[in-house]
Amino acid sequence: MTTMTRTLAGALCATLAIGSMTAVAVAQSLTADRAVEIALKHNSLIVTSAADMLDARSARYAAASGILPHVGASLARSGSFTDNQPFTGARVIGGQLVTGTGTNDIETYSTSPALQGSWSVLDLSALSSFSASRRGVEAAEKRRTATRNDVTFETRRQFYAVVQAIHLSSVSNASLRVARDDERRVRALFEVGSVSKSDLLKAQVRTAQSAFDSLSASQSVTSSRVALAIAIGVAESELGVVDTVLIAEPQTYDEASLIAEAEKSRPDLQAAELEVRAADASVAAARYARLPYVTASGSVTFNPKYSQTTTTTSVDDFGKAVVGESGFTSQDDREWRGTVALNLDLFDGFAMNARSAAAHARQVRARETRDALRRNLTSAVHAAVLLYQEAIERERVARGSLESATENLNLNQQKYNVGSATILELIDAGVQLDRARSDTVSALAAMKVAEAFIERARGSGN
Repeated sequence: MTTMTRTLAGALCATLAIGSMTAVAVAQSLTADRAVEIALKHNSLIVTSAADMLDARSARYAAASGILPHVGASLARSGSFTDNQPFTGARVIGGQLVTGTGTNDIETYSTSPALQGSWSVLDLSALSSFSASRRGVEAAEKRRTATRNDVTFETRRQFYAVVQAIHLSSVSNASLRVARDDERRVRALFEVGSVSKSDLLKAQVRTAQSAFDSLSASQSVTSSRVALAIAIGVAESELGVVDTVLIAEPQTYDEASLIAEAEKSRPDLQAAELEVRAADASVAAARYARLPYVTASGSVTFNPKYSQTTTTTSVDDFGKAVVGESGFTSQDDREWRGTVALNLDLFDGFAMNARSAAAHARQVRARETRDALRRNLTSAVHAAVLLYQEAIERERVARGSLESATENLNLNQQKYNVGSATILELIDAGVQLDRARSDTVSALAAMKVAEAFIERARGSGN
């Protein structure tokens, strides 16, 4: 085997790298599953979906407060002071009857430990609002699952973009090495007069183009790594070595079964259906807000204490000042109070109108979103299946082209060795092999992405 043939054969093995990595190397590399695992923890969409879940639960708690009892406790200590309260008439002051005018100084204290409670016993609007919030939480959970599926798909797509870029970079580097070897050989032949100046220029052009392709491929590797790091939510420097093993086995999918499975399992469709139910409940709540509602409230005060001291100052019939003090203290075991009310909001400044309009707008948007997903479901699954079938066909064609290009290179090498082929024919055979290798890598990566697309279309997060 000649030097060029050995170089191309070695580059082919390095490019595809199927089954050539050791167990230790694989364990230390970033795999697609590991990338998905990291993304499901750190991706910004995952973090945002968790925050949306908190918002939905907050709305449910707020709605629950409208139908559950409100209970509170208090311990009140109060006092009041009245100075120089005038009076006229007869008063008994210090055991003496005094007739005329005078003033009272009154000092009052009270202590009241109490327990209060209120409850909307029958409020259809509050009940419907709680039902809407409960559906909203369920919808948020399904949307979170849909987000996880989207992140999984995007991560796998970006991961295989990195793998493809690395393989294509290897192809470009190998092509550059071969082009430089060819240029040196053509130059040597030119110097001895075996080839023309045109042949040497063509070899130089190929070397320059290979160098340009190698630089572009290297930049593509960096760009795809950065995109993958953004997708999984880590810094590019933390990615480490990416597992470049690229194996894709063709599978058979039944489109009808995929559509049936998607109708049952797609979390975005389930979330849309739950959102419609929540919107319907919100519309009902806005309508029920115009109806009367019943509330009950009550309180109990334990051992209330009350004391009052009155200091009275007056003048007797002889003009002498008379001062007297009186007071009392009371303490009960308990004081109970209760109220049941039938309420009707007659006018609230168009707040009910605003609530009704917002509820109807939410209902319209929710129904349109659900209907659009249902309309497009079949088309989405069909597009995913077509994409996968196209990827399989591309891989089959690319594999056949690779086999033919490899055989063609070997034949041209043998013909060149016996002098029946020119150096340019040998170089063209090498270029064709480079293209076939690149097409094979791209086809394998496209198959992996198409598989992830089908899993997303069917509602699976794998």
